[in-house]
Amino acid sequence: MPDTDVVVVGAGQAGLASAYHLRSSGLDFAVLDADAAPGGAWQHRWPTLRMATVHGIFDLPGMHFTPPPPDEPAAEAVPAYFAAYESEFGIDVQRPVAVTAVRNAANGGLLVETDKGTWSTRALINATGTWTRPFVPYYPGQETFHGRQLHTAHYRGPAEFAGKRVVVVGGGTSAVQLLVEIAGVAATTTWVTRRPPVFRDGPFTPAYGREVVAKVEARVRAGLPPGSIASATELAWTPQLLEARERGLLRRRPMFDRIVPDGVQWRDGTAQHVDVILWCTGFRPALDHLAPLRLRGPRGGIVVDGTRVVADPRVHLVGYGPAASTVGANRAGRAAVRELRALLAAPAPA
Repeated sequence: MPDTDVVVVGAGQAGLASAYHLRSSGLDFAVLDADAAPGGAWQHRWPTLRMATVHGIFDLPGMHFTPPPPDEPAAEAVPAYFAAYESEFGIDVQRPVAVTAVRNAANGGLLVETDKGTWSTRALINATGTWTRPFVPYYPGQETFHGRQLHTAHYRGPAEFAGKRVVVVGGGTSAVQLLVEIAGVAATTTWVTRRPPVFRDGPFTPAYGREVVAKVEARVRAGLPPGSIASATELAWTPQLLEARERGLLRRRPMFDRIVPDGVQWRDGTAQHVDVILWCTGFRPALDHLAPLRLRGPRGGIVVDGTRVVADPRVHLVGYGPAASTVGANRAGRAAVRELRALLAAPAPA
């Protein structure tokens, strides 16, 4: 059973940032990642997502991310950067290692159970993100639908929607990006959202970014499940979306009331025949492996102070809630290591 001071679970942006700061902390650590290759969730993004349409990749600590050509697939460019980062700083990520459960150990530490054995550790930095937990809300009649239903996580490009009648559900950036892509080949597209979408005319300034993060942080501090950074962010009028508006593609309809075998139906009884429902409805934090620690509060969320779990200071969540952005993940990794170094009373580095 490997024994270490800190186990980092996940090697995406937050996990790698944490590992970078652990290198000079005086703490022993291990990084476990469920994927077979570097790249975190980025390696699983749809092939048509290009760097031109990515909001932006913030540098990992200590290594600049040189922007690749705008037409390069994000699923290639970002994993290549992560792989170079691991090599540059000698971060030994053990993969593929899937963590199945984290439990209390008799000695006051933690046991990290995986499909490759068990690690014994004094503390844990959890950086598992959300990509493996796509969220699809339930609507009456969902199980009767004769067509196809899929989530953003399973989208591989517009070609498979050629000639289909498609409903795109969701009010975030991914929803509108995929709506525009699919509209080029589909027979019809319909965009539905629970609330009217809000488009932002002005630039995404640092002040606006802090405002968005503060909204998510308030939920986490209140013990509620965190809303995503994306869900709290308004839609930007990019050149692509301005063109889509001119083409009439952004006419939004309210959410349907139920799903019927050949389509969807609204509360007033109107119905629409559709072949595909694409759920662009976000993700939930991948935290099931932490269930044995009983960290959730009565309101359904895990209360954190910064990155530290209030109910168990041995556990830090990075890339969670307000830190679920590229810049936030970097700061979270640094903060988690600083607090754990104090908690574990590690000797100062030479």
